[in-house]
Amino acid sequence: MSLLSLLCFLSLFPFIATAVVPSSATFKYVNEGEHGPYINEYGGDYRCLRVFTSPFQLCFYNTTRNTYTLAIRMGTRRSVSMRRWVWEANRGNPVRENATLTFGTDGNLVLADADGRIAWQTNTANKGVVGFRLLPTGNMVLHDSQGKFIWQSFDSPTDILLVGQSIRAGGVSKLVSRASAEDNSNGPYSLVLEGNRLAMYYKSKNSPTPYLYFKLEPYIHWKGTLAFVTLSITPDTFERYAYDMQLDFGVNGSTREGGYLIARPKYNSTLSFIRLGIDGNLKLYTYYDHVDYNAWEETFTLFSRDSNWETECQLPSRCGSLGLCEDNQCVACPTANGLTGWSKGCQPVKLPSCNPNSFHYNKLEGVDHFMSTHTSGAGPVKEIDCLKKCSSDCKCLGYFYHTLSSKCWVAYDLMTLTKVSNSTHLGYIKFPNKS
Repeated sequence: MSLLSLLCFLSLFPFIATAVVPSSATFKYVNEGEHGPYINEYGGDYRCLRVFTSPFQLCFYNTTRNTYTLAIRMGTRRSVSMRRWVWEANRGNPVRENATLTFGTDGNLVLADADGRIAWQTNTANKGVVGFRLLPTGNMVLHDSQGKFIWQSFDSPTDILLVGQSIRAGGVSKLVSRASAEDNSNGPYSLVLEGNRLAMYYKSKNSPTPYLYFKLEPYIHWKGTLAFVTLSITPDTFERYAYDMQLDFGVNGSTREGGYLIARPKYNSTLSFIRLGIDGNLKLYTYYDHVDYNAWEETFTLFSRDSNWETECQLPSRCGSLGLCEDNQCVACPTANGLTGWSKGCQPVKLPSCNPNSFHYNKLEGVDHFMSTHTSGAGPVKEIDCLKKCSSDCKCLGYFYHTLSSKCWVAYDLMTLTKVSNSTHLGYIKFPNKS
């Protein structure tokens, strides 16, 4: 082939220069050595890496022996206040002693267990990455030669939203609660952005679909569907020393279109985050770096007795697997013999059979299920049809009916029931017939 022919052939394919991470910027950290001495959230042991941007550090931590998670921690080493875990790479997929975190010349960040099993990676090999950084915002990024982020931890939140971080619609990103203090696998609660609202769900093993237990629909008129919501904290324009904590909404990928003010503390609160808790509550925590003791403040709580939004009775698990809630307290346990005092042992009674002749319903007046507050229910239907729907379903534990609207809710989980003043809100719970 002549030189001219070779040049013509090559011109048919665009020439792409593959970026390479300088060897001086590569690293390999091994999960080994002494554990750190300070108090951490969930009471776990930890080893921090040489990746630090105050007040954020990258660490390995565990809550049970030899099961480590790679995570970002918030809080300074000098502070005696508890440091909190604000992002996790390998949630629910732990590694062991001698696991490695490697950033190679190909630009891929890889967490591998001691036996070589890859537990987590950024999948950025040969995509133009030249550098790794942990930013002062808590965002861990891999960037190209122009500074553009090829990958960032802000795109994959776990249970926390840091300042400047967004949840995107369409399931691209969401918050998912932790299972328990000891178990960092995904829990049953989620916070997602939908086309016209911010929604919170409880996922049950019994119900075919998750339960909606809270929704926030912006007041203003949108020019399309919601695309993202971002936690922003800025100095207040008019009130000296105050900071506005907001949820800013955007439409179709545009800039901010409107927001909700959720708190206004009178000190610099830029070091804050929102967490979807183990109990399904949504709380905003602020870290004030200028004090050593009690540096954390609970700045906002969605479900609380002092909240203008929701009471604790709206939390699905507030009263365990079954309990009547009133004024934020668990006050009674529905039983076959009527209402008795509530305790943690209160739970639905197992039915001996699916045959409708083997059970009956106990009626509760002035009661709502947590799902009936934010969902419209089925109907309008007759109350007898609501009963038949539950009776014909073995998994149904009870049903709830509003007589004025003729709306019906079938419950596969009872959990927290709320006492309301409206006597037309009815609840019916299955109990076995006596032998």
